[in-house]
Amino acid sequence: MHLSELSHPNQLHGLSIHQLEQIARQIREKHLETIAASGGHLGPGLGVVELTLALYQTLDLDRDKVIWDVGHQAYPHKLITGRYGNFHTLRQKNGVAGYLKRSESKFDHFGAGHASTSISAGLGMALARDMKGEKFKVVSVIGDGALTGGMALEAINHAGHLPHTNLMVVLNDNEMSISPNVGAIPRYLNKMRLSPPVQFLKDNLEEQFKHLPFVGETFTPEMQRIKEGMKRLAVPKVGAVFEELGFTYIGPIDGHNLEELITTFNQAHQMPGPVLVHVATVKGKGYAIAEKDQVGYHAQNPFNLATGKAIPSNKPKPPSYSKVFAETLIKLAEQNPKIVGITAAMATGTGLDKLQAKLPDQYIDVGIAEQHAATLAAGLACEGIRPVCAIYSTFLQRAYDQIIHDICIQKLPVFFCLDRAGIVGADGPTHQGVYDIAYLRCIPNLVLMAPKDEAELQRMLVTGIDYTDGAIAMRYPRGNGYGVPLMEEGWEPLEIGKGEILRSGDDLLILGYGSMVYPALQTAEILNEHGIAATVVNARFVKPLDTELILPLAQRIGKVVTMEEGCLMGGFGSAVAEALMDNNIPVSLLRFGVPDQLVDHATPDQSFADLGLTPSQMADRVLQTFKSPVSVAQ
Repeated sequence: MHLSELSHPNQLHGLSIHQLEQIARQIREKHLETIAASGGHLGPGLGVVELTLALYQTLDLDRDKVIWDVGHQAYPHKLITGRYGNFHTLRQKNGVAGYLKRSESKFDHFGAGHASTSISAGLGMALARDMKGEKFKVVSVIGDGALTGGMALEAINHAGHLPHTNLMVVLNDNEMSISPNVGAIPRYLNKMRLSPPVQFLKDNLEEQFKHLPFVGETFTPEMQRIKEGMKRLAVPKVGAVFEELGFTYIGPIDGHNLEELITTFNQAHQMPGPVLVHVATVKGKGYAIAEKDQVGYHAQNPFNLATGKAIPSNKPKPPSYSKVFAETLIKLAEQNPKIVGITAAMATGTGLDKLQAKLPDQYIDVGIAEQHAATLAAGLACEGIRPVCAIYSTFLQRAYDQIIHDICIQKLPVFFCLDRAGIVGADGPTHQGVYDIAYLRCIPNLVLMAPKDEAELQRMLVTGIDYTDGAIAMRYPRGNGYGVPLMEEGWEPLEIGKGEILRSGDDLLILGYGSMVYPALQTAEILNEHGIAATVVNARFVKPLDTELILPLAQRIGKVVTMEEGCLMGGFGSAVAEALMDNNIPVSLLRFGVPDQLVDHATPDQSFADLGLTPSQMADRVLQTFKSPVSVAQ
């Protein structure tokens, strides 16, 4: 059977190990071919090919349910559940999603883009099954990196106290999240993997059996069962924590040995209550370049499959916001030893890996634990340290209570740097950083700011570190800056709550926030061609809003437009509207931003066009709103 013939995972039933190995090879070939052409997550999926095939051969996927944590490792799952034919559209507009998506396939039983959710969701499904008197298996697959997330541990704690609720958890242990794992739990898993009982059984037992009379090189089924039974004797020694939490522990087993995986999964399905199967895998398996660089090849832009090198851009690009952030922070931290950078398992994505390399004592990686990162920063701030929490906008959502309860109520000077704020493109709804303006703006004792470009980011970094009257947050977008000149040092802080006028005109007031300031200037230029002279303001701060600047301009001009790369509900435009209403300034107001809808996976340019946020579209809508007959949209 060829991979292209698989439209339903139940077609795996009855296939031989040799046939499954052929399909595994085809999955890796298709996986690599697709990611090399269009980009996407690489290492995670390559590491779970055999795990996926073995697991699905032991399940009836018309009834049973598999919940994949995060979902970036589920590309093999997609390839054997009817999406081979359009897999080349991965992460493209209207194509196959980069994560699991319930609306995409009946086999995507739970969607997720953030880690540590699969055990909770699986337990919920298992409890619902039992309540309804139904009979099906539930399997939650989770990586060892995601196991550092508190939510996963909460779910394990709950499941372990339900001895009559059948749930299988498959721990995909590759010693990695995106970067190498940190903390006590990964260290414990490694201890299990390297424990003398397991190493003895793995390395020596089979060899010793072969020297027994009448055994030789070939294991009979009976001898294989004896070997497996002796392996189980080691379980209490190496799986003690999971056993004490109420799980039956099995493992660690070789995640690339199909025969061992199938045998183990079949045994686990027969065991009552919660069961944890510990599977040791290699991230990037089957592609030597990815195996050697598991961090770099977690995900890739289009690359040359033969060399592993990224396909170069046609023209040089300005540095990314993340790079400018990291390099500026390093220089500031070299001058101030109280500055400490904090990441939640996203060192490379945020650029803090550079801080770790240069100033390791001023760097902390807490693992996938944003809640802990926030309160850890609060504790550091209590003792006079200047914590800089670099966390993606979409991931900071997970620490919302800590921001309010542990930081803002106590007015602690924690500096949040929200990378990937705004439209992020191919990762889709789970990763769009469009809510942070709204979810942070309503919290007392918190300053919110956003730079118009990478040079202003440098000044805002100084502003945030210098600010000690409470918490402060800076959002900045994914991708490259504008190529504006950067300073090597000597950055001056900005005055809190003060914007700037970039262009003057008497017909319209355009207020841009953060990444929408340059589009605001471009929109003003288009409008100028149609006889409309606009004043453009770089707001810089959404809280406190520069009402001393904005309100007189609004009152004089009478027509106001706001632009933001975030949700309209509760966002920057809402802040301006509230200020105008509170000060009894009646004006015509037009707000541009993300409406009350999810932004699906596509390129950022495609998403901006779909949302009507290109300069020409915004200029056209301004003309229509303020009753000009001329249309400029292309």
